[in-house]
Amino acid sequence: MKVTSSLTDGQGEAHLLVVDDEPNIRDLLASSLRFAGFDVSTAEDGASAFHLATTEHPDLIVLDVMLPDMDGFTVTRRIRDAGLRMPVLFLTARDDMRDKIQGLTVGGDDYVTKPFGLEEVVARIRAILRRTMATDGDDGIIRIADLELDEDAHEVRRAGQEIDLSPTEFKLLRYLMINEGRVVSKMQILDHVWEYDWDGEAAIVESYISYLRRKLAVPGSQGNLIHTRRGVGYMLRADQ
Repeated sequence: MKVTSSLTDGQGEAHLLVVDDEPNIRDLLASSLRFAGFDVSTAEDGASAFHLATTEHPDLIVLDVMLPDMDGFTVTRRIRDAGLRMPVLFLTARDDMRDKIQGLTVGGDDYVTKPFGLEEVVARIRAILRRTMATDGDDGIIRIADLELDEDAHEVRRAGQEIDLSPTEFKLLRYLMINEGRVVSKMQILDHVWEYDWDGEAAIVESYISYLRRKLAVPGSQGNLIHTRRGVGYMLRADQ
């Protein structure tokens, strides 16, 4: 196990852990992220990644899937089993939907396929951090436009009016809200809302999206929030 902790002064936008066994990619990514304003630690294998995750508690991990000692999915499982909930952005050389589903199933937050653009990686990291911070508020409430979801009380309000949702509708809405501004596919929704062992038809997602839209269309609300990207998925975003 080789641990390479290379923090700067601790005053960055967030503390990131970059894990990749290819030195050129690891060093370029770490340098670019520091230039973008982040504090960065690096690791070259799964064992050192797990060590740094449990000792330094980074705000986010950029994790290569193909590592020499264990794959990134195994690393993420070990991190989650240790009770750590920092988000994970996977890096992979394979644009395989099965890999993406597996990554989301073990607790990953997003995926970037190699070769990638550095600007894309930075943008995805900041988007994940925004979503993470949105769910970690002191009051346990996620707010988007005039929509509020109270995780502790299990209540939803829009334009000041309480909306009665089933447990599944609540879970679906929460998933869309923590991914504000990001398109999520039907498969991702099935995976997160109905759990990975769900073997039903993806058409159920369309039905529940329709239910949610009708329930969220309360008098005085600020327009449509759930948008369809045909052939891709759904996105929750306040109308401009």
